[in-house]
Amino acid sequence: MSSPPLPDAAYSPAGAVIRVLTDGKAGDEMQCLGVAQALAREMPVAAIDLRRVRPRAPFVWFMPWGGIDPREAPAQPQSPIGPPFPDILIASGRRAVSYVRALKRASGGRTFTVFLKDPRTGPGSADLIWVAEHDRLRGDNVIVSLTAPHRVSPELLEAARRDPPAPLAALARPRVAVLVGGDSRHHRFREADIAAFLGYLEALAQEGASLMATVSRRTPPALSEGVRRIVARSGGFLWDGANPNSADNPYIALLALADWVVVTADSSNMLGEAAATGAPLLVFEPSGGHAKLKALLDGLERCGIARPLRGKLEGSAYLPLDTTVTVAQAIARSFAAHRARPKAPGGATP
Repeated sequence: MSSPPLPDAAYSPAGAVIRVLTDGKAGDEMQCLGVAQALAREMPVAAIDLRRVRPRAPFVWFMPWGGIDPREAPAQPQSPIGPPFPDILIASGRRAVSYVRALKRASGGRTFTVFLKDPRTGPGSADLIWVAEHDRLRGDNVIVSLTAPHRVSPELLEAARRDPPAPLAALARPRVAVLVGGDSRHHRFREADIAAFLGYLEALAQEGASLMATVSRRTPPALSEGVRRIVARSGGFLWDGANPNSADNPYIALLALADWVVVTADSSNMLGEAAATGAPLLVFEPSGGHAKLKALLDGLERCGIARPLRGKLEGSAYLPLDTTVTVAQAIARSFAAHRARPKAPGGATP
């Protein structure tokens, strides 16, 4: 049985309570948190609450179309969608779709629901949905953009520029941030890819660029070691990505101080974050590929933001592409309209 909706008084007049809901995938969680934090700069927010769903078989087999795992129903202790219900729910991931619907019902319609990425169950899955341009979903409540939301805000970039880490500030310009991903579902760094990418980096270093590189846990060892050698030989900077959540992680500073950004095309999130800087992107695509990623790369090239990495510093600055702010502003407007609607008996919005 679903929990009854909370009375109006339970919703904080001091600011909205936002709940972020995912199944724990880092990429989904970072997007949701990025939007929630941007929303806090657009409207009063009292708290941001992070929760994760963990549905088990057989319920997970039928998601996103089926129901939730009843062991995580709102009436259950420590349910990820239990009361007190948030003012705004921001969710992402296939396993979260059913829970968005369930929380909406349990709150009596009071919670304003947002879903990031195509839920595959139509535009009625949430009050507001964001999708990338390459997705087919469209509707009056669907926001469409080229890049995805993320946590690289203008405020974070500006703060890093004002007070940069000393090792990065000491590097001569032009400074080139090098964001190295790795093998993914659709891409593989084969031996020829590694050799080509390292050759391009070497050419940039010989051209006088100061390399500010970071690798990830997905980076193949041969690629990681090659990047390390080139950076050391040219007097650049390398962050090994061993602890991405460390307070010392200079990722934001790398982006903030970059005159150019080299980025591998295995991560749409990295591409979107790099495009928020205004620095021209030089993109390397390893073996493999995917139609959706190709659409993103084509769009970035059409906008004059990105071009293929060829071992030369090419391209020029552009107006930063910040999808996160666009999505946050749309949520703020839609939430205000949602709250302004007359309430049906029981507190639900008709």
